[in-house]
Amino acid sequence: MIDKQARLQGRLIPEIHEFREHCQSLQLATLNDGLPHASYAPFAYTEAGYFILISDIAQHGQNLKTAKSVAFMMLDDESAAKSIFARRRLSYESQANCIDKKSDLGVQGLNALEARFGDMIPQLSQLNDFNLYQLKPLKGRYVKGFGKAFELTGDELQDITHLQGGHNNKGHG
Repeated sequence: MIDKQARLQGRLIPEIHEFREHCQSLQLATLNDGLPHASYAPFAYTEAGYFILISDIAQHGQNLKTAKSVAFMMLDDESAAKSIFARRRLSYESQANCIDKKSDLGVQGLNALEARFGDMIPQLSQLNDFNLYQLKPLKGRYVKGFGKAFELTGDELQDITHLQGGHNNKGHG
């Protein structure tokens, strides 16, 4: 008999992968002298992690040079959401590593970005101010609606825990 945890993983892992493939950009939270900075970037995913190509001119490009901690999120479009209060989202706490664009990992990341976004990637990657970053998630959370939040942990972030007990109706005075 398959246990509850295995059933949960078997159901949610493919759903999370489909959601990730559906999204084209990440909402980024970088640190600017200790203060949060919100931005976004198109991304590609491979088994090596998430890859983004960022200009040093952009504030988040400057931030990633000095603070490697970054949070990022993929989010359902508002028009597709059943409820604006419970949009489906996948978020991670991660580390950003600047990758040499000519290294094997750099070529892999750029190829993944080009496969997803076309001719713009080779053009941008030739510019000196554009750097390739690999985002390596440390832990994550997948939310698919009210009462449907799941923590993602473990070596490959495939250990899933259903978060429960957060919504309490205490009434108002």
